[in-house]
Amino acid sequence: MRVLGTAGHVDHGKSSLVRALTGIDPDRLKEEKARGMTIDLGFAWIDLPSQDGAAETAGIVDVPGHIDFIKNMLAGVGGIDAAILVIAADEGVMPQTREHLAILDLLAVPTAAVALTKIDLIDDPEWLDLVTLDVAELLAGTHLAGAPIVPVSAVTGAGLDDLKHMLATLLAGLPARRDRGRPRLPIDRIFTLSGFGTVVTGTLLDGEFAVGDAVEILPARHAARIRTLQTHRRQVTTGRPGSRLAINLTGVSTDELRRGDVVAHPDTLAPTLLLDARFRVLADAPRPLKHNQTVDLFVGAAEISAVARVLGAETIAPGAEGWLQLRLARPAVVAAGDRFILRQPSPSLTLGGGVVLSPAPQRRWRRFDAQALARLATLAHGQPDEILLQALDRQRLTTPRQLIAGADLDAAAAATALVDLRRQHALVEIGVGDDALLVSLNTWRQIVEGLPARVADYHRQFALRRGLPRSEARARLQLLLPGVDLPVRTFNSVLDELARRGHLRADDTGVRLPDFTPTPTSAQQARIDRLLAAFAAAPYAPPIQQDALQILGGDAELLEFLIDQGVLVRLGGDVLLRRADFEAMVAGITAHLRIHGAVTLAEVRDLFQTSRKYAQAVLEAMDAQRITRREGDARVLR
Repeated sequence: MRVLGTAGHVDHGKSSLVRALTGIDPDRLKEEKARGMTIDLGFAWIDLPSQDGAAETAGIVDVPGHIDFIKNMLAGVGGIDAAILVIAADEGVMPQTREHLAILDLLAVPTAAVALTKIDLIDDPEWLDLVTLDVAELLAGTHLAGAPIVPVSAVTGAGLDDLKHMLATLLAGLPARRDRGRPRLPIDRIFTLSGFGTVVTGTLLDGEFAVGDAVEILPARHAARIRTLQTHRRQVTTGRPGSRLAINLTGVSTDELRRGDVVAHPDTLAPTLLLDARFRVLADAPRPLKHNQTVDLFVGAAEISAVARVLGAETIAPGAEGWLQLRLARPAVVAAGDRFILRQPSPSLTLGGGVVLSPAPQRRWRRFDAQALARLATLAHGQPDEILLQALDRQRLTTPRQLIAGADLDAAAAATALVDLRRQHALVEIGVGDDALLVSLNTWRQIVEGLPARVADYHRQFALRRGLPRSEARARLQLLLPGVDLPVRTFNSVLDELARRGHLRADDTGVRLPDFTPTPTSAQQARIDRLLAAFAAAPYAPPIQQDALQILGGDAELLEFLIDQGVLVRLGGDVLLRRADFEAMVAGITAHLRIHGAVTLAEVRDLFQTSRKYAQAVLEAMDAQRITRREGDARVLR
């Protein structure tokens, strides 16, 4: 699933173009319709031709172009795969065109196309050629240099098919959205629907959400649950990385949320008040960025006031790059690698943009601390936590020592990165110390989704068995994780963690779902009642196994269920007894031995008015349990 974003000067036809491409009006506010100008974010979707000729749906975020609403534009442009830079052919490049292009460049939007709109107003072909050259010159030197320029008209429809094919080609050339198993959705809209309650929307990053997932809304850590999911007004059970998603939440109200909050799985992200970053000041900025300058931070869908601490220099000059530590007025929820924009609050203008290097630095750095500056340089050229995560994704389930040894990092940097990943809840850790197991979030999700599903299948197939045998559970988990070393000790640790988190229950013999109880059907229960009635009629000489099976209609599973539940005890020689009757015989024989010192098989037979077969089976069971021992033809207490 891909997301497109519009950008461009006010009244250059962004919303009209979206309507012409999609048939959807992205202007949803009354004031927008009255003024003919986009104030807040609008959303639509488009069917683009794919390589095989089928339609592929992409989301569109339509952002406002007027300078007064540039902050709303910043809330929508994060997380898009490609931009449509809209420039009206009759006016050409305008001030907000330049500012929007600067923002797209700073955010390193992967690709873009230029829609040269309103060509129906141009009579002179040479004018169109001049505007096209002007636009190409504007793009030169930016991240979007060489972007295709497509003349279009939302009024006549000219060029729209060409634009659709161009967008499809651009999106097809992009790599797949990354899935780190740590989904997060920066909220850009919040509203209530009658009969549903709270709904939030945004672009899903770094993982998948599913209906029924427990989530928390950060930074306030409001607990909630996903009731339903929609993509482009279609109900889905799972939201994919990079998709535009509407989430219907239970357990939280709209007045508890704000734009810029982040929906995430519990305990996978942590709010922060400090960010380490690399920052580039726009070349046409009017002045350098000064140390301790107050700025507005735009990251994800959030706008947060901050103080920019310049590290390693007194200022960062226009066109130059440098290191920053941002001290935030309220908590943000970000990840390493996130792009951001800084703006000057008053007069309002864009200062530049950068990338988050560390979302949770350990402390405020001294400005000219050589070690801190060296660490930032290392982070800027690869981000050790990302490198370590990639190594964990390869190894999938390993120990800290093995992970550090297998990563393309020196030991000290890897150890520091592991501390960062633990602080970010970017992995699952089972146990402590050198013997701990580290599991990537993707692998843990496979385990959490896969093994309980296999156990559930076993319950459906063998509804009367207590659970999946441990040895078989290990074999099935090994099939889920091909190439992963899964010795018994490792499997036991994983199983204990699943049980601790409530996904499964396990004992020495088997594994079962937490809410599973073996339960006979009504027909099976009727056969059980008939069998137990036969046992009650002759408690010390009941039906042997073959006869019991006949009473149960030949249902061997039902007989094993009664034995597994402890209702019946299986002894040698096909002898079955109700547990209470067996315990009564053991107690009676033990009492006899305490008085007389010894007991023979014949005495046991006469004591309980049973046969030699049953008496012998009980005495052999008592020998095996080390209650008695045989001396000649008699038994004595051990």
